[in-house]
Amino acid sequence: MYQTLEIERAGKVATIWMNRPAVFNAFDEQLIAELTAACTELDADPGVRIVVLGGRGKHFSAGADLNWMKRAAGFTHVQNVEDARKFAAMLRTLAGMSKPTIARVQGAALGGGTGLTAACDMAVASSDAVFSTSEVKFGIIPSAISPYVLRAIGPRHALRYFQSAERITAQRALTIGLVGEVVELSTLDACVGQLAEALLQGGPQAQKAAKDLIAAVNGKPIDAAISEETAQRIARQRATEEAKDGIAAFLDKRPPSWL
Repeated sequence: MYQTLEIERAGKVATIWMNRPAVFNAFDEQLIAELTAACTELDADPGVRIVVLGGRGKHFSAGADLNWMKRAAGFTHVQNVEDARKFAAMLRTLAGMSKPTIARVQGAALGGGTGLTAACDMAVASSDAVFSTSEVKFGIIPSAISPYVLRAIGPRHALRYFQSAERITAQRALTIGLVGEVVELSTLDACVGQLAEALLQGGPQAQKAAKDLIAAVNGKPIDAAISEETAQRIARQRATEEAKDGIAAFLDKRPPSWL
């Protein structure tokens, strides 16, 4: 079905592999369209609980394909807007998945590769990983990826890296919040597997509700309105069959139904 991607399933965990290793998994129109479709497909699949995004070969993603950039240079304004909308929609589809998402990052994760990392809920990187919002070096800006990178690293770090386009080492990415863990390449898959296993312990409806909660609460003043919002959300969640089963399972010392 896909020409630029592979989907690998292992139990309730699905891995989307970007599969253009000859060009370091740089993305073009086709990869963007297929990644959008793959995220939509897996989000609707009840047999999938966790989605991992990775890249075949030595690198996660080197960002935009040079041939795609050359074509875009000749676009009209209308064509440029339509093309940019497709990239922005892909990132939004990935970031908006109702299931936990993990970026599995090795080697280069440049430009849009940094954006893909930030659009996932969490990221694990190998110690050789390197990131960059390198767009200004080409006279452009990291516009489509900016909401996700800003969410991950905050405006202060973004002011530096959006303008300097410096390479960000894996350890620096860990420090500024772009990734959650850095491990040796030989243990990258094991670390991703451990994280996926931890995520599988939680209730799927509760995890979706937790993602929605963060979106609703983040950046809001702590006032009466937000207190009421959080009270309403926990009250609704307590009334779900999943919550009733989860609490009963804990008291009965048995696994909940989702396990």
